[in-house]
Amino acid sequence: MNVTLPPKQRKWLEAEVAAGRFASIDEALALAVSGLMDLETDDLAWAKPQVDQARASAARGEISTGDDYLKRLDAKIASLQSS
Repeated sequence: MNVTLPPKQRKWLEAEVAAGRFASIDEALALAVSGLMDLETDDLAWAKPQVDQARASAARGEISTGDDYLKRLDAKIASLQSS
């Protein structure tokens, strides 16, 4: 099979192979197709317990905004940098 990729994608793949992340472009494409196939067959049942836990936490009012989370994260990073 011959596959024609846009120049930007081919250049990226060639760089990845040169960096040793893949043995060949064929290997990289096979992994990409495998990932797409997994997405098609994944019913996300593995995520149900996490979603159920998150819903229960939200129902108990244990929520915060993304901005609050980022502020706490920034504060934690600052404290680690100053130690």
